Amino acid sequence: MVTRFAPSPTGLLHVGHGWSALMAHDLTRAASGAFRLRIEDIDGARSRPDHVAGIIADLTWLGVAWDGDIVFQSQRLDAYEAALELLRAQGLLYPCFCTRADIQASLTAPHGPEGPVYPGTCRGLSDAGRARRIDAGEARAWRIDMAQAVARVGALTWAALPFPPGLDTNRSINANPIAHGDVVLARKDAPASYHLSCTLDDAAMGVTHVLRGDDLRGATDIHRLLQALLGLPSPAYVHHPLLVGSDGKRLAKRSGSIAIAQLRAQGVAPDALAADLRAGRFPVGIALASA
Repeated sequence: MVTRFAPSPTGLLHVGHGWSALMAHDLTRAASGAFRLRIEDIDGARSRPDHVAGIIADLTWLGVAWDGDIVFQSQRLDAYEAALELLRAQGLLYPCFCTRADIQASLTAPHGPEGPVYPGTCRGLSDAGRARRIDAGEARAWRIDMAQAVARVGALTWAALPFPPGLDTNRSINANPIAHGDVVLARKDAPASYHLSCTLDDAAMGVTHVLRGDDLRGATDIHRLLQALLGLPSPAYVHHPLLVGSDGKRLAKRSGSIAIAQLRAQGVAPDALAADLRAGRFPVGIALASA
């Protein structure tokens, strides 16, 4: 078994991150497997070296030990581009020149699992029109033609394990990537989207079991599709509830949620905190999100 924790260095880790990392760590340790650490640092505008150092310090303080070298996404750009070229060669990608304002102004499609579905504005551009705009240096993302991709691979399923994490039972979930529309695989401001980089990295790291929050359950449909298109193995998935603050909103770096670094500075005993998190006991004001 190989599990992983894959934070972005765009802010301080909060208690929810520590809880998730401990669960993934303990799941694989119970099976005498390997626990890996990946730093998802390809958001050039927000990723910061001091946050990388903070992640390492927080996990070490909490007693989360990883195996092997840390994997940095910024060192895997060639792998992302190779996958994009393969999908382009299959005729499954198209450039999208739309701004967020353009998309909001033209939305006619229904909402999908992750919000409004892209209406396909740029899918219908001619080859000549695309080439002209690319040659002019117009900023573009790369979207997958979801209908074509789904037609190519057919019906897909992914293995869901229960929460709390256990290996005795799993369910086969029917993937529904078409509901997400033509998602972005390479952003205008980053060489790969979360969907593409995460899928490729998990395969390259030999990850067999992915433990992550319920907010990413829908993304698993997209990742299963990419695995099929690129000939990659499909891990089993555990999706855990999110933690929320006293206001009922999910913990997030940008909202000032209780940071592990803050607890470190207050002199909280790391062993006691880790024991509490393992037992589902959280600091005052933090609770599991309602089902």
